[in-house]
Amino acid sequence: MRKIKWFWWIGLLLIGFIAFQQVVKKTNVNPVHAVGDALDSLNGVVVYYNGGVGHVEERNTVDGYNIGLKYQCVEFVKRYYFQFYKHRMPDSYGHAKSFFQENREDGTKNTQRDLTQYTNPSKSKPQVGDLVVFDGTVWNEYGHVAIISAVTEKEIEIIQQNPGPFAPSREKFTLENNGTTWTILDDQLLGWLRKR
Repeated sequence: MRKIKWFWWIGLLLIGFIAFQQVVKKTNVNPVHAVGDALDSLNGVVVYYNGGVGHVEERNTVDGYNIGLKYQCVEFVKRYYFQFYKHRMPDSYGHAKSFFQENREDGTKNTQRDLTQYTNPSKSKPQVGDLVVFDGTVWNEYGHVAIISAVTEKEIEIIQQNPGPFAPSREKFTLENNGTTWTILDDQLLGWLRKR
């Protein structure tokens, strides 16, 4: 009988935790920013605050082209490529991790995005302006995308929208070269895409 009570309490706590997590994902819990606040920019393309990572505003479209759901990570990278490179992706829909085509060889064309795709690790060094793709996790099954804003021989910096209510718009990752390949040290980073 005691085991049943413990299982009941553990189950109740687990349900409570999952419910709390869902509320936090969709609610702005940061009193410093309101949804839509401008946080940062790269080449004149603004990063906006989204609150909880699951918060969704209306769809952003320009001349019938789907930029994405305001102020999700996908919306920023597509808006960046549209405004800075004048690039329209053939497939204008999809979650962040769907930007990376799993069976594509390093340095070949990603036809859905009309960009060259590089795997992590790659023979090609990441460049400023590359779009980086992170795989999904237990807490975020859709993955994440961002733009590389700086590159040195030892690290990259990304600029991102919707990393979480308290996370920064810029983040750095170690970059390694073994003489043959370049690796961005993050287990979730699938690779990067580039406009040639």
